[in-house]
Amino acid sequence: MNLKGDGISQKVLTDNLRQLESDGIIYRKDYKTNPLKVEYGMTNLGLELSKMLDIMATFGNFYKKQI
Repeated sequence: MNLKGDGISQKVLTDNLRQLESDGIIYRKDYKTNPLKVEYGMTNLGLELSKMLDIMATFGNFYKKQI
């Protein structure tokens, strides 16, 4: 993944991914290859959280139209 110009450093991305993994929101699968290959995905907990975030985003869009 090339992150130059994307507004986030590799360290910040790695720190955030590790925290999400630690919290049980995502999983990380390491293929133990060279070059490094890893895969991230949503856990069941992450999928449930995603539903709640979608609801909050829908409400936020509705609210923005009201003000």
